[in-house]
Amino acid sequence: MTDPATPAQWRAALKAEGVPFVELEGWTTRGRDAATGKVFGPVHGILNHHTAGVDSLAVIAYRGVGAGLPPPLAHGLLRKDGVVVLVADGRANHAGPVAENVFRAIVAEEPLPKQDKSSTVDGNDSLYGLEVENRGDGEDVYTRAQYDTWVRFNAALCRLHRWTERSAAGHLETSVEGKPDPAGPVAGYGRRGRFLFTMAQLRRDVAERLSHQANWSPPTTQETPTVTPEYVNLGLAHGYQLAPELWDEIEFTTEWNDEPDGHALNSPTFIKGAARFTGTLSLRFEGLAVGEVVQVRMAEHDDAGALKTVHPIHEITGTPGGTFGVVPLTKRLGAGRNMRVRLLNLGAEGIEVASAVLTVLAWGE
Repeated sequence: MTDPATPAQWRAALKAEGVPFVELEGWTTRGRDAATGKVFGPVHGILNHHTAGVDSLAVIAYRGVGAGLPPPLAHGLLRKDGVVVLVADGRANHAGPVAENVFRAIVAEEPLPKQDKSSTVDGNDSLYGLEVENRGDGEDVYTRAQYDTWVRFNAALCRLHRWTERSAAGHLETSVEGKPDPAGPVAGYGRRGRFLFTMAQLRRDVAERLSHQANWSPPTTQETPTVTPEYVNLGLAHGYQLAPELWDEIEFTTEWNDEPDGHALNSPTFIKGAARFTGTLSLRFEGLAVGEVVQVRMAEHDDAGALKTVHPIHEITGTPGGTFGVVPLTKRLGAGRNMRVRLLNLGAEGIEVASAVLTVLAWGE
C-alpha cells in the first residue's frame, strides 16, 4: 500500500505501536495540496528531522519559515516528553530537493548511497516528515521517552505500509543542501545507556520492533552505560599530488561501511564531537626521496571551519621503493569540534599520496 494514511489509519497504527499522540486541531485537512496543485502521495518512506529549536509547534503548523517555506513543515512533531503532535495529513514542506539516487534506494528499500547532487526529486511529494524537538547543537539530549516514541513512530508507519526499516531515512542522508539533521546525544533506549544518534542505529531499532508484535516493548532491566562504538573506515578513491612546504588536509573519498553513517566523504572531516576515538591512519607515498620527510598531524576545527587546535606531529621518512607509515589516532574531541588530518611535505619536490586508509572506533559522548 502506497496511498498516504487516512486519519483513521494514522490513529490505529500509532495506537497499536504504543505511540502516545495528540491531534492538533485541523490536522486531518491541513496540507499543501491545494496551494501547490500537487497531491500528496504515493508515499515511499519517512524522513526524520530535528527542529534546531525549541517550542517549534507554531512554526511547523502555522507560521512556517518566511515566504519561501510556508507551513505545514511536517506531518508530526515529537516533543521532549515523547508525545507526537499530529500536525498535517496532506503535503508538507519538510524534505525539499532529495538526491534522486537516494530516493530510488528508499523506494527499493536498499542501502542508501552517498548523495548524487546532479539530479533531484521533490521529497515533499512522497515522504512523511517527522520533526523531533532538539536544538541540534550537539549538546541538547533526546530524552528516553522521545527516542522510544521515535522508534515506535517509524515502525508504525513501516508496519502500516508493509515497509522494512530501510524506508526510514534522515534529512542528512537525502539533502543536496548539506542538511545535518537529525543528530545529537540520546539519553538511552531499552537496556542501552547514553549514545550518539545515528540513522543506522535508529533503523536497527526499528527493525527490532518490526520483528515483534506491535505491542512489544524493549526490555529495560540491567541497564548498562556500555556503548557500542561506531566503525569508521575511510580512504581515497584515487591518489593525489602533495606540493612541497604546504600543510594540506586529506580529503577522504571512499567509505568501506555497510551504510553511509554520517561520516564525511569528499571532506577532510572524519570525526565530529563530542566523541572519543582510537585507531590508525595508514599512508603510502610515491616519489618521496630517501631521507626526505612528510609530517602528519591531527587538527581540530569548529563547525564554521576555523582551525582551533593542532596536535603533536608524526614524521614519516622516505625509503627506497616507496614509503609507508602508520600513524596512531587516539583522542577525545569536544562538542562542536571536528577532526581532520593534515600533511606537510618537507621535500623539495611534489610527491603523490598514493593511499590513505583511516580505520577507527568512535564512541559518541
